[in-house]
Amino acid sequence: MRRICNVFIFVMLLIVICSCDNQSKKIYFSSWNECESLTVLINYVEEVTNEKSANYIPVEDRIATFDMDGTFVGELYPSYFEYNLLEYRVLDDPTYKDIAPDDVRETAQDIRNFVRNGTKLPDHFDMKHAYAAAKAYAGMTIKEFDDYVKAYAAKPANGFTNMTYGESFYKPMLEVFEYLKDNGFTYYVVSGSDRFICRALVESIGIDTNRVIGMDVVLKSNNQGEEEGVNYTYKVNDTLIRTDELIIKNLKTNKVKQITQEIGKVPVLSFGNSGGDSAMHNYCLSNQKYKSLAFMLIADDDVRDHASREKALKLKDEWIGNNYKVISMRDDFKTIYGEDVEKVDFVFDDNLQVSFNFSFTDSYKLYNYSV
Repeated sequence: MRRICNVFIFVMLLIVICSCDNQSKKIYFSSWNECESLTVLINYVEEVTNEKSANYIPVEDRIATFDMDGTFVGELYPSYFEYNLLEYRVLDDPTYKDIAPDDVRETAQDIRNFVRNGTKLPDHFDMKHAYAAAKAYAGMTIKEFDDYVKAYAAKPANGFTNMTYGESFYKPMLEVFEYLKDNGFTYYVVSGSDRFICRALVESIGIDTNRVIGMDVVLKSNNQGEEEGVNYTYKVNDTLIRTDELIIKNLKTNKVKQITQEIGKVPVLSFGNSGGDSAMHNYCLSNQKYKSLAFMLIADDDVRDHASREKALKLKDEWIGNNYKVISMRDDFKTIYGEDVEKVDFVFDDNLQVSFNFSFTDSYKLYNYSV
């Protein structure tokens, strides 16, 4: 009898051990198809996290950088989030549209003409937009701007069902974040969009504010006036506000400069989707100490997203020529935004407003917002 009991206990222990082992094997990449890009990434991570590998990378040097718009956040609804936001702020926001400076209004109208009529954006529009955006949000405190961004992000995403702008994450790329985190990587968002817009959008997916790099404007104390920051002492009751002075538009080589200044290490993984990310990718691939990889997403899915397949396939050839690994949104992703999200036609209604209420003060005025 004792022998039977011992055998029974042994079998039960085996079952418990096996059950625990199965539970410990986390399932990744359920939103991906079997594809070369994913295989390359998994093989790379397994190699550089293996202490016996010649290409082993210590945890402290496992740095990955990610562009935001079009890399893990939608940008085809119908344009970048920050372009849509500025268009609304200047042309539709009843508290600002009548006082917007002419150059800012012109920039917003450029965006509207582009998304509604297909009018080509002016050359170097990224900088034109950056200067206009700096002016459009000047005077807002950090919290007020964060609230403003989040309120707009809660609106339904134009061109899609069952999704707000703030929910427009590429599900497969969120799984990449999780996989890298569990394998000891630290990842940073390195975007051309405003740093504080990026912070507001990625908060919901658990990315810390200190791992977000983007376009920057000068900040100052609300009681500072015209005094230089080096001469003014911040008071306990002070708060920081945005100014209309642009510091940097974080694109191309500016991304490399910001990575160097803020992270202080050369990445070993880099993810992007456009020519604005090539400098960051090349910086990653120039890593002299560790094996590195760079990935480019191509928006080649014109069924589930508002993409130009022809343009995407041309870029694919360019990216392969630059030694970047290509991720096809059409072929590699089982889903983009989630199975319940569907692409629909864009709807533009000048009279459509989604309401939310909050107010903020700057050093001059009290604004009440209804978006």
